[in-house]
Amino acid sequence: MKTGKQKYNWELRIGLSAFVLFTVYAINFILNPYASTWTELLSCNKFELALDLLLTFLFCWLIIEASIQISKWLERFLPWTRSSLVRFFVQTILIIFSTLLLINIQAHIYEWIFGDMPLTQQELLETWQFFVVIIIVSLFVSAVHTGHFLLNRWKVSISEAKNLQLKAMELKEIAMQSELQSLKMQLDPHFMFNNFSTLSELINEDRETATRFLENLSRVYRYMIQNFKKDIISLSDEVAFVKAYCYLIHIRHADNVQIVFDLNEKSLDLYIPPISLQLLVENAIKHNIATKEQPLIITIISNDRQQIKISNNLQRISSTFSATGIGLKNITDRYRILTEKQLPVIEETSTCFCVTLPLINNI
Repeated sequence: MKTGKQKYNWELRIGLSAFVLFTVYAINFILNPYASTWTELLSCNKFELALDLLLTFLFCWLIIEASIQISKWLERFLPWTRSSLVRFFVQTILIIFSTLLLINIQAHIYEWIFGDMPLTQQELLETWQFFVVIIIVSLFVSAVHTGHFLLNRWKVSISEAKNLQLKAMELKEIAMQSELQSLKMQLDPHFMFNNFSTLSELINEDRETATRFLENLSRVYRYMIQNFKKDIISLSDEVAFVKAYCYLIHIRHADNVQIVFDLNEKSLDLYIPPISLQLLVENAIKHNIATKEQPLIITIISNDRQQIKISNNLQRISSTFSATGIGLKNITDRYRILTEKQLPVIEETSTCFCVTLPLINNI
């Protein structure tokens, strides 16, 4: 694997060197197609021409290596993230200096191979033009390498940011599930305490009724256990559960508590946190008077706006203790975790108490 990577780097260097060689000659030709340099190249024999191209190719390769090594060295001591403006000027100066140094070395090599050749003023101008083009190309190579480096760094940063975001979402999901399980655990003792209190009273009053009550209580509790692990449940299942729970209410309160359903068929396919309706019905009975003369009427209505309303006529029980609000808070907190944007709306007037629950579209 390592050998393949080294081979790829060599191929890249050779390709870039050839590109720089072609670019230097092309720009010089475009700037001055009548320069004496082109006449001299055409008059050279094949050996001299090949040698000149080879030396220029090696020179281009050295320019590329110098640009890359300067960029890598500066990244350790003066990274772009620390001071981009200072880094730009320092890198530009070092590349120009290294290119001039390489040009000087190349000139001495040419002098050693081809001998000292005095230049005319025109040839000197053309040589300086050639050197300027080389410096510009070397800066261009550095800019391309830096751009490639920064692009890769940006990709890595984006990837790391996405990974951090994913981990944060996973941690948030774990925390939400933990909080949701804690909230659902509140329902179990709340439900059982109220109904065992009722069962205790029935045992003393009517054991046969208490037996039937216990049988139905076991069915209702079985439903709670089966759906305990679910975060949401279809409204149709929740309504079926509440209707079964109504039997328990009827045993204890007879017609003193009346529960009326008026449900939109389309809403039954939507979802709701489990035990929500039962908890609201239970709270209404707990905190209101329910007698033959003053029956408690609980209405459960769903509409086309993906909502279900649970309301009751308000006739508070006079008591020395105040309501804890645990039931309503439990429902609100579960909605906050599940939907965030859709929360229950609680309204109270002098005659009516109403809780509107959003129905969740589980797509």
